[in-house]
Amino acid sequence: MTEQNSILSEIEPELADTILSSRRDVFAKYARRAGFLASAPLVIALASNEAFGQALPKKVEDVLNFALTLEYLEAAFYDAGNKASGLIPGKYKTVFRTIGQHETAHVKLLQGALGAAAVKAPAVDFTAGGKYADVFSNFDTFLTLSQTFEDLGVAAYKGQAGNLAGTPVLTTALQIHSVEARHASEVRRIGLKLGWDGAFDKPLSKSAVLAAATPFLA
Repeated sequence: MTEQNSILSEIEPELADTILSSRRDVFAKYARRAGFLASAPLVIALASNEAFGQALPKKVEDVLNFALTLEYLEAAFYDAGNKASGLIPGKYKTVFRTIGQHETAHVKLLQGALGAAAVKAPAVDFTAGGKYADVFSNFDTFLTLSQTFEDLGVAAYKGQAGNLAGTPVLTTALQIHSVEARHASEVRRIGLKLGWDGAFDKPLSKSAVLAAATPFLA
């Protein structure tokens, strides 16, 4: 069974029929748009507007824009960190460069799924009004905020999964969630901490996540 068919088999029958009715045309169209990021999960996400009848349900749109805002924050953080001279020790440069590439890929995927409904990237202040003034000159501070953002992303995706149930983008959201969890574990390891806090992780509500992220949004 191909990757495309495997993923399509997990979508609700009616929605799968909508996509499969012109599968070759749809995959060809959106694969071209996705470029080097093309994959079955991404193509399904890009095709969501058509599958739902030209517009994503408002609840799904809100969740994806919420996720996109967090991904903008993370992508901008790693972009600045990776460009900061002398910040990241040589042995960790590949790790943070790769995490940054992942976050940028997440942004592009969510933008593609949302289309014209995608929110714009927010202005950011990674010093949080001066609280972390040395974030891009002190690796320990950078590492602290990296863990904060990665843990926040994991909890945020978990908290919103129920709102995507029964939609073609749930699988893609969960794929992002698992990668964010791996980021969080790796960042904790670099900081000489355990990769987990216990046997179970708690999801966070949208309001709780935004409260934690707001100090970094200018």
